[in-house]
Amino acid sequence: MNAIEKLNTAEPDVEIHPWPPFYSPDSKILIMGTFPPQPKRWSMNFYYPNPTNDFWPMMALIFLGDRRALNLPGSKMFDLDAIKALLVEHGIAMNDTGHKIRRLMGNASDKFLEIIEPVDLDGLLKLMPECHTVATTGEKAAGVVAELTSTVPPKMGEYVTSPGGLEIWRMPSTSRAYPLKLERKAEYYAAMFRHAGVLK
Repeated sequence: MNAIEKLNTAEPDVEIHPWPPFYSPDSKILIMGTFPPQPKRWSMNFYYPNPTNDFWPMMALIFLGDRRALNLPGSKMFDLDAIKALLVEHGIAMNDTGHKIRRLMGNASDKFLEIIEPVDLDGLLKLMPECHTVATTGEKAAGVVAELTSTVPPKMGEYVTSPGGLEIWRMPSTSRAYPLKLERKAEYYAAMFRHAGVLK
């Protein structure tokens, strides 16, 4: 085998999730994506770090009425302190479904993401005894949680109940690649948050 053949057959590196779960003991809902993008796309060391992703503008619109309310003043960058304060105030925890992954095409697309080891969901939920809801942000995350909880992936914007009584929602992806306006995504998420009791 020559050098080019070795290069073409080499497997992508395994990546380990860079951040611990974010939660408080009284978190009521756990939001789970798949895995962070590559570090070159981070604007902060926290979940949904890509400034082009709709997640934090959507959360700002839902909870604060202004899609830019979680940005630093005069900047496209996010205010991490404000983000964490909002999550704690409303009992929202964050983690991803992939603990170890491979990027088969070297990008952030879920379609080309191989999950080598999923998150320890049972262990995580034990840290949050008041958590009664898991919401996944996209199809792949929904599939992983379905496998971990012995459920079927719900339809988008709907939920199923696990054998242990956990409500598991499948929400639209907040990636800009997902063809849905931010305001419409916010409607889906707001309905789920109201059902979960973290939004009036």
